[in-house]
Amino acid sequence: MNTAVLTAASLLTQALGLWFQSVMSRRMGAAGLGLMGLISSVGSLAATFAISGIRFATTRLVAEEMGLGRERRIPGILARCLLYAAACGCMAGLALYASAETVAARLLTDVRAAAALRILALGMPFLSAGAVLGGYFTGTCRAGMALGGSVTEEVGRVAVTLLLLTVLDSTDPRVTCAAAAAGSAAGEALSLAVLAVLYLIDPRRPRGGGERVTGQLRRIVGVSVPLAFTAYARVALKTLQQLLIPVGLTRSGASAEKALAGYGTVRGMAMPVITFPMVLFASVSELIVPELTEEQVRGNDGTIRRSAHALLSLTLALSAAASFFTLFLSKRLGLGLFDSLEAGRYIAMLSPLMPVMFLDNVTDGMLRGLGEQVYTMGLNLADSLLSTLAMWFVLPRFALDGYIAILYVSEIVNFSLSLRRLTSVLKGERRLKQEKI
Repeated sequence: MNTAVLTAASLLTQALGLWFQSVMSRRMGAAGLGLMGLISSVGSLAATFAISGIRFATTRLVAEEMGLGRERRIPGILARCLLYAAACGCMAGLALYASAETVAARLLTDVRAAAALRILALGMPFLSAGAVLGGYFTGTCRAGMALGGSVTEEVGRVAVTLLLLTVLDSTDPRVTCAAAAAGSAAGEALSLAVLAVLYLIDPRRPRGGGERVTGQLRRIVGVSVPLAFTAYARVALKTLQQLLIPVGLTRSGASAEKALAGYGTVRGMAMPVITFPMVLFASVSELIVPELTEEQVRGNDGTIRRSAHALLSLTLALSAAASFFTLFLSKRLGLGLFDSLEAGRYIAMLSPLMPVMFLDNVTDGMLRGLGEQVYTMGLNLADSLLSTLAMWFVLPRFALDGYIAILYVSEIVNFSLSLRRLTSVLKGERRLKQEKI
């Protein structure tokens, strides 16, 4: 039931996001979308610092307490998680705001991005605090409550951006990117407000009973910090990858504007279509974490194995169907959504990769639920490092076709290693060492 509810809402928000990309592509063009994609990559890096692993830490620790029947400890855990999040969010926001000019000029090589980066910085504290409350609702297996924040964020982002674009009435990339950044920051603030209200009025909200428990902050740090550092490195490499794409295209002989347009076509047009069906599996990937954690602390190995096999089989069937229909409709999708045959060509090229991408997403979710989060982050970090090196050497020679090839190799290797690790865990060769507190 939680998966069905979360998937339905995710489909709604993803459809809204895809429509928004279509509107922005017609207003900004491929080059404008490329610039907005580069800004988003830097914003994602800042967001990673703002969250610093706290969403997953909150989900896992809350699920552990629920599984062990210690709900009275949850308010204390949440208070410390919010303190951790506030510190990380404020520092990330200040760092991005102070470095906006330098990042725009030296890394993005486009000073038009500076205003958008400064605006994105304002949303970082809201993002980090919202991650804690979202992690809490996920940890208590109540998707309906967590949905309030994600739906509000997407609706607020789109509404504020379109309102600003209507008022400003400009196609200048500096203005349109700043409007998109303002919509993103506003969406984060609205999302936090909704999640806070839902938490405060929640009749099932656990109450602390005055029990003084030591070591909670150490538990939070023990889960979040290893994830945070590997996430820093991975997202930094991902950001570098995104920055290298237009650079590599320029080295292949394309002009700066054409390189930015090519990047915008793949990142801003083709990839949103390819990842759209991900909502069918992202919900499972998120909700399976607390479910498997509870079953693991209870020692229900048989239930874990049955759940894992069923999820993998279902994901394979649905992702194969999604891949077939996306390939079949690729030309129509490119023309209908973005008025671009080029976008349709890249949608067709990427659609066979969809089953691997979605299976990898679900497998990583199960590994995190079984306490293998450090392994998954380390694997993703190594994958990002090798992909970044490959882009530096491959893109100047093969341009965007080389980028597509790198995506295929990266996803296939990553999934193969994740599945091998999951198989090992399910066979009992590796077990979570549960900390007793």
